[in-house]
Amino acid sequence: MEFDTFLLSRIQFAANISFHILFPTITIALGWVLLFFKLRYNSTGDMRWMEAYRFWVKIFALSFAMGVVSGITMSFQFGTNWPGFMEKVGNIAGPLLAYEIMTAFFLEAVFLGIMLFGFSRVPNWLHTLATFLVAFGTMMSAFWIIVLNSWMHTPQGFEMIDGVAHATDWSAIIFNPSMPYRFVHMVLASFLTVSFLIAGVSAFRWLIGGRTEGVRVAMKTAIFGAAMLIPLQILVGDLHGLNTKEYQPAKVAAMEGNWETDTGVPLILFAIPDEEARENNFEIGIPKLASFILTHDWNGEVQGLNDFVTEDGEVLHPRVAPVFWSFRIMVGTGLLMLLVSWAAATMMIRKKRGIEGLPKPMLYALVGMSFSGWLATLAGWYTTEIGRQPWLVQGVMTTKEAVADVPAPMVLSTLIAYLAVYAALLAAYIFVIFYLARKAAKGESIDGRIPPAPKAAPKAVPAE
Repeated sequence: MEFDTFLLSRIQFAANISFHILFPTITIALGWVLLFFKLRYNSTGDMRWMEAYRFWVKIFALSFAMGVVSGITMSFQFGTNWPGFMEKVGNIAGPLLAYEIMTAFFLEAVFLGIMLFGFSRVPNWLHTLATFLVAFGTMMSAFWIIVLNSWMHTPQGFEMIDGVAHATDWSAIIFNPSMPYRFVHMVLASFLTVSFLIAGVSAFRWLIGGRTEGVRVAMKTAIFGAAMLIPLQILVGDLHGLNTKEYQPAKVAAMEGNWETDTGVPLILFAIPDEEARENNFEIGIPKLASFILTHDWNGEVQGLNDFVTEDGEVLHPRVAPVFWSFRIMVGTGLLMLLVSWAAATMMIRKKRGIEGLPKPMLYALVGMSFSGWLATLAGWYTTEIGRQPWLVQGVMTTKEAVADVPAPMVLSTLIAYLAVYAALLAAYIFVIFYLARKAAKGESIDGRIPPAPKAAPKAVPAE
């Protein structure tokens, strides 16, 4: 494969955003889970909820720091690798990114310190309020980023003047046709990621002897939360797919591995797409199911990839294999989440013993699923972003139009440096999480001291 500036710049941006997205995926939901723990403590006075809060707030702080640093690095590439993007659509992208800073970063920066260090220094109501505002800030940050990303897929509310996009309707830009589906889908993905992270780390602590009440309530919250959310995510994913079929049919055709427009199209479970021959090898499918899923009609018509090739041979659809396989990894991981969460919840309910009702194989399975949310999120992100190609902004500008004229060796050298640093940071992040879990399981303080209970807290009540 011949590496050029365009390909290397795409790989570099993909590496940066893949690393960055891991951490907001955790903080978006973990802030709200922490608020739930805190509100339960406030209403019951039960210290097990505060134990869960005090452990997971440290994971939140670690994830938040990693997300901020990697996000800054990623944003530099708009200027160094993709200047054409801001030159053409900066009148829209710039304000949306500024709204994120004004409504999210400032809020988080003001109240994060109170949330992390204010247990015994501020009134309990203020500490609870700080937790809420930090959680709200992370959600607002996700909102504005999803708005911009969705606009790039389904651009609305603008006009082109001398080759530059100018906003004409900000409500149409913000609430573009795909934004509601993408936002809800991403938020649910974040909650599922956090649910399996909490369940997996809690199972690890339980297996090595950390059988505290805080572990019990965290595990119960995570397992039942995942079991309830995964069916909702499947429903939202279906609605998102129907929206994508309407506005980006080439992406859906690549996801399905469907080459020819036809009726009664099968759902392909396995195949090896051959883009040169424009066909699938070793195809295994279920007759008519793709038509039913995409049109709710067993004989509905589904557009094929060959409709997106011009008469002169120009291909206007994404590379099929990456989109085809990343979509199946996302769906497969989601189904595994469904199986594991429902099995664990059923065991806990039937045996009426809570976490003691989970056999060791299930606990080990939960540990193995700790970062399954990351796998599903990345696979889904690759599906949607690679699936937009060759467009950077659908129908407005191609990715090639935005790339900088930078020597390929320079991009390659920075790419190698990024990959090395990111690999080390990711390994360190995972190590620290399980290091903290091991210390907590041994009864050791994970911050040098055990903070006293917040002021004005209700009196403790016996554990259930």
